[in-house]
Amino acid sequence: MKLSGSKKFIYYWLPVIIYCLLIFIQSSYHSPEKIPSLPHIDKVLHFFAYAILGVLFLMAFRTQRFKENINMVIMLSILSSSLYGLSDEVHQYFVPSRNADIMDFFADVMGSIFGVCVFKLIYSFKRRYKHDRPFSKK
Repeated sequence: MKLSGSKKFIYYWLPVIIYCLLIFIQSSYHSPEKIPSLPHIDKVLHFFAYAILGVLFLMAFRTQRFKENINMVIMLSILSSSLYGLSDEVHQYFVPSRNADIMDFFADVMGSIFGVCVFKLIYSFKRRYKHDRPFSKK
């Protein structure tokens, strides 16, 4: 199924923009005064938030002309979501009662790598399984 440029934008790039906007809005609020007592819960939240962002970027970049160069798509996805994490930490530096934390950025990068790689592995496995089934209809 071939999508038009506007449908590609709506289906693939608009979710990236909305998700980035949600991160920005959440980062604009004051830090919660009481956070759950689980150790390093904020790092875990950063990790999974940026794993999702990495996947969103991966799906969006797969609509571009260079989509067949999967290594470029993976690297751009990780780089884009990580750079957004860096910009979010800089943004938090200027928000009262928030601060920039290098470990949050590290969690963002690790989450981006994790999300992109896991999604790619699952996608590759599903494609291989679909094509390797002996009685599948193609």
